[in-house]
Amino acid sequence: MYKGIIERYRQFLPVNDKTPIVTLCEGNTPLIFSESLSNEIGLKIYLKYEGLNPTGSFKDRGMTMAISKAKEKGATTIMCASTGNTSASAAAYAAQCGLKCVVLIPDGNIALGKLAQAMIHNAKVIAIRGNFDDALNLVKTITEKYPIELVNSLNPFRIEGQKTGAFEICDSLKAAPEFHAIPVGNAGNITAYWKGYQAYRAAGQTKTLPKMLGFQAAGSAPIVLNRIVEKPETIATAIRIGNPASWKSALAARDESQGLIDAVTDEEIISAYKRLAAEGVFAEPASAAPVAGILKYHRQGYFKDFKGARIVCTLTGHGLKDPNIAIKNVGQPVTLNADIAEILQEVGI
Repeated sequence: MYKGIIERYRQFLPVNDKTPIVTLCEGNTPLIFSESLSNEIGLKIYLKYEGLNPTGSFKDRGMTMAISKAKEKGATTIMCASTGNTSASAAAYAAQCGLKCVVLIPDGNIALGKLAQAMIHNAKVIAIRGNFDDALNLVKTITEKYPIELVNSLNPFRIEGQKTGAFEICDSLKAAPEFHAIPVGNAGNITAYWKGYQAYRAAGQTKTLPKMLGFQAAGSAPIVLNRIVEKPETIATAIRIGNPASWKSALAARDESQGLIDAVTDEEIISAYKRLAAEGVFAEPASAAPVAGILKYHRQGYFKDFKGARIVCTLTGHGLKDPNIAIKNVGQPVTLNADIAEILQEVGI
């Protein structure tokens, strides 16, 4: 019986016999081959669908580690700043083991699907007048001065858990892919995946490393611009972050892998978002950023010398996290009378 990422990859994680494992059986998410994208780009494109984690995002990988280590330490309260997915995950894992959870969110800038999760799991949710970066600064100050455990990606155990996504990809492909494309917001995930690939190669599980391709939203692209963005704006709320906590390690992942970090527009993100849905994969807008990115780089000829290469795109969260964006971009259902003739006419029969 599958018991979550800590039990599966215990030898690669900083846990011991005294660590109380707090799990919702996260991980083991599907790696979906995209025939449509593969045909267009001329490479083998795979989608790592992290939206099928217990709370609907990749955050669960890091949270099982962070909460387990918090319990081991004897913590009674955890705290995080969040644009949504972290709060949902933190609240669920805290509820699972009886910890108190406090969440700071930017007022009016969190998708309702994510806010609902944090609330239903009984987290104390506080909306502040400011953005994510303001919320994170407050959380850092509070957790430094009071006996409250910080569970944002500044917590090193979060990165440890998130790196297991790279292990699963290598296990599925029996090798590391040539490229790994990923959204970049707070930059913990690109950091974690690169760490995972390195650890697997060091252990002899793989022989090669991928080029890491990170993509930010154009209106929220501090790493691309090489400066803090005071008022980040993008439809992809999960990566609406102007001062990433893992900025330096993201640059290291980019440079050490000989990869890149670039930006895509909201228009490109929505186009990729709808394209994924047309293939049966419903992911939140931020998840579409890497798909938009590889399509952009394909048009520029970036992949022309890599025939037969594999690209894995991490889709970080489920589309139901932000249903308003979906409805806004596809319209409302058609309303008809309960009449067979009208219905057949509408469907073209």
